[in-house]
Amino acid sequence: MTGQQRTRVDTVFDAIFQLILSGEIPLGGVVNEASLADRFGVSRGPVREAVKALQGRGLVTKEPYFKARVVDLSVHDMIEIFQLRESVEGMSVKLATRAMSDDSMQRLLDDFEQAGGNGRVLDLHVRIAEESGNSRIQSLLCDELYYLLRLYRARSGSTPGRHDNASAEHWQILRAMKARDAELAESLMRAHIARATEALQRLLDTEPAQPPTKGATGRRRKDTHA
Repeated sequence: MTGQQRTRVDTVFDAIFQLILSGEIPLGGVVNEASLADRFGVSRGPVREAVKALQGRGLVTKEPYFKARVVDLSVHDMIEIFQLRESVEGMSVKLATRAMSDDSMQRLLDDFEQAGGNGRVLDLHVRIAEESGNSRIQSLLCDELYYLLRLYRARSGSTPGRHDNASAEHWQILRAMKARDAELAESLMRAHIARATEALQRLLDTEPAQPPTKGATGRRRKDTHA
């Protein structure tokens, strides 16, 4: 694959992911490659490759002879991933608090303020992971689980009042980081993710059950991802 082809696939990947994040392609919904190719003005090839990449990120499932579908969020998977996230991101902020230079810390604070306190716009969790100095944490949070976590975070942030609460929690974490209180920053991050977990679990528990869809994989919401 040439560099130009790779860029086209990446562009299509990002565009499809935004449709999933926005809900235009709903959870459990069909990913129609022909329709997407027409929409983006590209051939089926880049769309097919992008869908394969989405599968690799755990965002799309596809069984032989059936169409690709967006993953559905289950409470069971969500709890497992957020438990992992709570532990890893707690260590991530602890390491970053100790490792960041004063200049890097101030840039992070300034960028967060310019984003209006919106951690999702800044992607605060990724920035902290990048500053942790731990390549394993960076790989997990900035690559392997990045897109799946964004999908879960988007869902947890959609619960009433959660956005404002999350912004306040982000400020508290950053203040602890600026004070170089690594243990407090870790505790606040763990509590922040625990609250997001609770918010998403309440949302998933109250959403109506979806009827099983032919060719879809995994359990549906009420049969029992953030």
